[in-house]
Amino acid sequence: MELDKINSLVELFFKKYEEKKSTNNQLFLKWLKVDKNDFLTWEQVKNNVLILSEYLGKNLSKGDRCVLLSENRPEWLVSDIAIMNAGGITVPLFTTYSEKDYEYIINDCKPKICIVSNNFQFVKIKKFISKETKVLSIENFNDEIESIQNILNKYSKKEITSVSSDYNQEIIRKDLACIIYTSGTTGNPKGVMLSHGGILSNCEGAEEILKSLVKNDEAVFLTWLPLSHSYEHTVQYVQILLGAKVFYAESLEKLLPNMSLSKPTIMTAVPRFYQNLYSKISLNFSKQKGFKKKLIENTISLGTKTLNKERLNFKEKIINFFCEILVRRKIKNQFGGKLKAFVSGGGALDQKIGEFLNSIGLPTLQGYGLTETSPVVSCNIPGKIKIETVGPPFKTNEVKIAEDGEILVKGENVMIGYWNMKKETDDIIKNGWLHTGDIGEITKEGNLKITDRKKEIIINLGGDNISPSKIENLLCLNEKIKQSFVYGDKKNYLVALVVSESDENKKQIELYLENLNKSLSLIEKVKKFKLIKEEFTIENGMLTPTLKLKRNKILEKYKEDLEKLY
Repeated sequence: MELDKINSLVELFFKKYEEKKSTNNQLFLKWLKVDKNDFLTWEQVKNNVLILSEYLGKNLSKGDRCVLLSENRPEWLVSDIAIMNAGGITVPLFTTYSEKDYEYIINDCKPKICIVSNNFQFVKIKKFISKETKVLSIENFNDEIESIQNILNKYSKKEITSVSSDYNQEIIRKDLACIIYTSGTTGNPKGVMLSHGGILSNCEGAEEILKSLVKNDEAVFLTWLPLSHSYEHTVQYVQILLGAKVFYAESLEKLLPNMSLSKPTIMTAVPRFYQNLYSKISLNFSKQKGFKKKLIENTISLGTKTLNKERLNFKEKIINFFCEILVRRKIKNQFGGKLKAFVSGGGALDQKIGEFLNSIGLPTLQGYGLTETSPVVSCNIPGKIKIETVGPPFKTNEVKIAEDGEILVKGENVMIGYWNMKKETDDIIKNGWLHTGDIGEITKEGNLKITDRKKEIIINLGGDNISPSKIENLLCLNEKIKQSFVYGDKKNYLVALVVSESDENKKQIELYLENLNKSLSLIEKVKKFKLIKEEFTIENGMLTPTLKLKRNKILEKYKEDLEKLY
């Protein structure tokens, strides 16, 4: 399929549907939480999209926003395509947002329609929805709210002809596909406007990476990252492009048994997943003794040499052969036996973890991107992995390094801008170049290497962007807290240094933090803190002349104390 000639994500789906007519009754989407025989075929998805988009079209005009709040399930993708086919713009919401975030986003985007999966999700936003906003539910839980299931049930296979059989062909690549809100340094989320062309260009880059791993229609994905995340949102259209079978995981806790059941060939995840995986496998390895222990040691060392393109001597080749059969094959079988690659994105993957996973037979490709770039900028290529880099840039975008080392990106994948934030848009996009806020270099092989972060944003192991200054300001509202420093880059949760005059204030601060966490989203909560008495000042090098925290200096002094909080 020539993606550069496709005008919209809607067209991508319908063109792929036409290609797959001979297999239209085979499994396409399945939620592992439901009955094993309950799944959607390509034919069913197509019909459901047409029915739902016709219904939505009676309530939507071109450019109207439609909020989508749901856990991962087949109806998510159906709703997303239907919204766009009806001329609308999808605004996906995380199920873990704070009440304040829900209120801000709904007031900011002013949705014409809100689609929620069930009552549990509905109550989160109920009080922020205006009377003019129509609410639909995926599940039938309220007689006053029309359910998508009821809408679909109104049409039998015979009646489907009464619904327009053609998709919306008026959408062009520059049209908005979605607005994905991401945390900003100001405290309020920013609505990143992504175009159809931007996401399609990302799909084209991804296809180039993955086509060497799987043939068309042989790809199987297990999805567990929230579809409201820009990374997974784009991945669903890569899945369509590849004609893949898609399984939606039950939960993070059931991910491994879900992998055994679905047997994925490709799986996308964030660094937190790989760290947990590394910890579990390493713990199991540490329990082995004698021959098994030696075999595992050889597996890791020889696998690392192979990854780094070091030549193995004859003896090492023989040992590596047995490592492949006795260790790597067994590990692969635990993940379904058909895994061709993990793809890591949404944050920096620790090099040690990347080398370890690749060495034991779990190929792991690290990529780089931002929500603002739809989202992928670059990714390692199978067979050419340079684990210390994030691979070469996609051919669909341009990357250059500014004089100060900042990574700049240009291309169709760059966002249209921030919703209702012209100044913030102009600050980050200059002469067509998106200023990423990350510092890096391009290696002699043409790979992008991230060396530092220019902007003051924490990226946790889940790949979420968190503004530390927002939380620090809230902490300092308490009279017992003079200053604070929030930490949590590449970690599972946030911790803080709290400057206070006396240890006697600890209980009061604990109570304040407990109450504060109730108003913060799941990723923003501060789980632990350490009291310190020395203030951050210009004199001791912890503050700039303009009284901003010198984060590197504070981290340099207190790194050990902070790490002890984990």
